[in-house]
Amino acid sequence: MFTTRYSKSYLYKQVRFLENHAGRCTRSGAGARALLCSCVAVGLGCFSGPIACADTDTGAEKAQITEKRAQGGQSAPASAVGKKQKVEQSKAQKDAEIPTRKEAASGEQINVVGHLNRQRARIFPGLGAVDYNIDQRQIASTPQGQNAAFNQILLRVPGVVMDSYGEVHVRGEHGGLTYRVNGVLLPEGLNGFGQELDTRIIQSVDLLTGTLPAQFGFRTAGVVDVNTKTGDSLKHNQVSLYGGSYNTFVPSIQLGGQKGKLDYFTTVSFTRNNIGIENPSDTFRPIHDVTEQEKAFSYLSYHIDDVSRISLLTSASYADFEIPNSFKTFDVNSPDYTTIYDVAGVNAHDPSMHWSNLDDSQTEQNYYAVLSYQRSADKLNFQVSPYFRYGRIDYTPDRDRDLIYQGVSEHEVNDFTTGGVQFDLSYEIARHHTLRAGILGQYTSERLDTNTLAFPVDENGNQTSNVARRIIDNTGNWSVEAGAYIQDEYKITNNLTFNYGIRYDRFASSFGNEGQLSPRANMVWKPTRTTTLHIGYSRYFAPPSPQYVYPSTLAKFVGTTNAAANLINNATKVEKSNYVDGGILQRITPEFQITLDAYAKWAHDLTDLGQFGRAVILAPFSYKRGRVYGAEFGSSWRHGPWSVFGNFSYVKTSARDINSAQYQFDLAELAYIKNHAIQLDHQGEYTATAGVSWSTKHDMAYVDFVYGYGLRSGFANLEKQPEYDVFNIGYQHTFTKVPFGHDIQIRADVVNLFDKRYQLRDGSGVGIYQAQYGQRRGTYFSVVSEF
Repeated sequence: MFTTRYSKSYLYKQVRFLENHAGRCTRSGAGARALLCSCVAVGLGCFSGPIACADTDTGAEKAQITEKRAQGGQSAPASAVGKKQKVEQSKAQKDAEIPTRKEAASGEQINVVGHLNRQRARIFPGLGAVDYNIDQRQIASTPQGQNAAFNQILLRVPGVVMDSYGEVHVRGEHGGLTYRVNGVLLPEGLNGFGQELDTRIIQSVDLLTGTLPAQFGFRTAGVVDVNTKTGDSLKHNQVSLYGGSYNTFVPSIQLGGQKGKLDYFTTVSFTRNNIGIENPSDTFRPIHDVTEQEKAFSYLSYHIDDVSRISLLTSASYADFEIPNSFKTFDVNSPDYTTIYDVAGVNAHDPSMHWSNLDDSQTEQNYYAVLSYQRSADKLNFQVSPYFRYGRIDYTPDRDRDLIYQGVSEHEVNDFTTGGVQFDLSYEIARHHTLRAGILGQYTSERLDTNTLAFPVDENGNQTSNVARRIIDNTGNWSVEAGAYIQDEYKITNNLTFNYGIRYDRFASSFGNEGQLSPRANMVWKPTRTTTLHIGYSRYFAPPSPQYVYPSTLAKFVGTTNAAANLINNATKVEKSNYVDGGILQRITPEFQITLDAYAKWAHDLTDLGQFGRAVILAPFSYKRGRVYGAEFGSSWRHGPWSVFGNFSYVKTSARDINSAQYQFDLAELAYIKNHAIQLDHQGEYTATAGVSWSTKHDMAYVDFVYGYGLRSGFANLEKQPEYDVFNIGYQHTFTKVPFGHDIQIRADVVNLFDKRYQLRDGSGVGIYQAQYGQRRGTYFSVVSEF
């Protein structure tokens, strides 16, 4: 149910031909919420009068179909690796020939949008990377549709493994994903669990993996490239109401249109449910797990003339989470016995102090703004984009109960601020050569403020006083990331393209300074109309997030219940790796395609992430050596209203010798990992997804399946969680004859149809803190009205 392609090199010659012959056509909660509302105001405050809506297929949509056709069978429709249906250029021309002046102006505007979108694609091509494309039809047939969490959309792509806290792992990597919105880098945020990207904003999304070309640096596990909805792609304004199990309540609104040369789109949503974070037990309803989330997104684009435009993206999200409580017992004969600390003035056995009344919570805020200027003139295309991002995680403890059950109560506030600029260009220097180059620079400031209560202990770790000590520690880090690249797309023959380039990256921070020159090369060969092969090599340079904890901080907690496991504390270095990838895309029939891809990675200072306390803030650590290899298979078939897809992937990981942030780990575990290669905790050795959907103009029904082999667990990740399989179903119907508006769409989804009880984490493993189970059965309904 996704598009796969290896290179866009075949697109550009076709597009060039068409263009030449078809004619030129604040930190407080209240302040944060105020900032979120201001994001909406950017999208709405400058408009008056009626909102223009596009009632027909846009030029951008037609351009996308033409682009994929121009690749000669390298892409697919919404299903796994299927091919886009043929759309003739003459039809696109006829659609643009509108008789009235008003409609002609609208058609001209759409052609300008399509032209600029095509030119932007020429600046940022995949060029040998494996590119999985997910469109609106795929999103609609995903459980919960546009109300699905963004990680559930990515999970239907080969090589993606599900984890807790909404995380997904691509090809055996923990994190390492770069997010781009409309071709512009999205600054990296905090490693929390709130998913700020809202599925409602997505027109289509591409996941690029494998040997990425030289324009992609730093986070190279994969590139999540989001094309947002715009005023001209949103056919009508929408208001929706979604809800169901776990007291889920989600109202949202989407507004968009065109006014002269201005294109605008904005969406606002509110989410409330009783399962904000995965349940730490296998019960149907978690204890203390309510979340409330507010999100807003706005896109503005002004077309200065036929060859240039300026656009502004703004986004705001504010989310409150209760930290779910896990079972505890005071029975010393139970394997789940919980140590109870003596707290001065508090009776630990008072009913009000029961573990189910724990009231820890976490607030996450994320805000970003991206301003872009794009110009496309003749052979030269470029885009420059300054951007800014602010993120904050605020963990608030339950003072007395945390002291009773953990011996520690810690208030944590972690802030990130990032500002930077990105510049990219493409230039056709000769008939068979396209040169691409660019630079990127950004500065990040991180601050961690903690206010901790902890008990003093003796050398054996026994509590020596029931009066907790207060320890305040405020530290910060900074980092500068800069990169530059140049590459050449050499079209050797009509069926053979070689893309080669080099990039230089530099990472300077408060705890380290490193750089690397990285060659990249990809070859794409299309021996027949139905077969595409690719092979590539990339050298990667992946800096850690600036979250170093200084020795002075560790020293403050010596002799307390919050003391580190040891005092070894090397800073995390930049991961440097060699990556190879090869594969084939085979079109068996016009309706049925398969893809097979294999890859391997060898890394120094392999970066991983872990949770080392009740606050859900993931911190980096690294292994001296690491290796990842695997293979992916994808298939799809589409015929009329039917669409079928099936994916399978295999991944194997190994790593040795933790060489940074060692204070987080027990000395026995460190010694074992130093002398033995272990599997990474996020390795899901086998995964599979499959689905069948039936879609007509008014109806859609689907059956969806996800299989997971289980993540690693236990001492040094020597054990494994149980495998699981989950089935989901859904149905959607659109009423067109309605008393108001354009139409009304109703939908029903059943997630985890057979109420499978499956555990994602048991609280053990390297860098794992909390036990977590997958969601039990849930039934959801939505109503969407277009107006």
